[in-house]
Amino acid sequence: MPLNLILAEAALELVPKSLLEHPSVIAHAKRRRRKPTETMLDRNYHYSAMRPFEKFEKRGRPDIVHFSALEALGSPLNREGQLQIWIHTVQDEVIQVDPKTRLPRNYDRFVSLMEQLLVKRKVPPQGAPLLSVKAMSLTELIGRIQPTELIALSTLGHPSTLERICHDLAKTEKPSIMVGCFPKGHFTNQNARLADRILRIDREALESWVVVSRAIYEYECTIEGFHQRRLSGRP
Repeated sequence: MPLNLILAEAALELVPKSLLEHPSVIAHAKRRRRKPTETMLDRNYHYSAMRPFEKFEKRGRPDIVHFSALEALGSPLNREGQLQIWIHTVQDEVIQVDPKTRLPRNYDRFVSLMEQLLVKRKVPPQGAPLLSVKAMSLTELIGRIQPTELIALSTLGHPSTLERICHDLAKTEKPSIMVGCFPKGHFTNQNARLADRILRIDREALESWVVVSRAIYEYECTIEGFHQRRLSGRP
């Protein structure tokens, strides 16, 4: 069965209303010739504005989504139509990613694309969207997917290897795995409770895109003959 990959609590959002008048936000938007309301929150440019936020260290890192989504979309698993990617943001919005999507490799172009998506709500604006976004909590997303088992990866979880995790997931009808897409901290208690199991795969916190890449590869290994078929070109 296709693997559901949830990039959860992603640090991807437009500049919040409370920060629109901050000098760093206005200056950055002006340099980019954009409205502040249509600008992505980015710690590289808005650090001073973000400091008053509670748990501000979890926000303003769209690059994490960029790297993680590129890893997932470029994987053989996705190219074989056996991966569905969902991006749940810190603002409780969910981006559904068409497997055929080819994201820009350039970070600035990626940010511009995400800004367009969050403003227009789908990309491209006309026709069948490759990316679409809806206001949706993680609870609502899980209710839509209805996974047989949802595994959340966190340093607070019980130790396990990805090999064992993916082997167990492959036996279920709707395998789903959740990876935090933020730079620091942990899932909220509310979101963590949605998981059937919370597991850790290393003694250290690993970058989200590293976890995504390794998890996808290990899941590919559970599919009999998957890599051999890719090498031979057989269907």
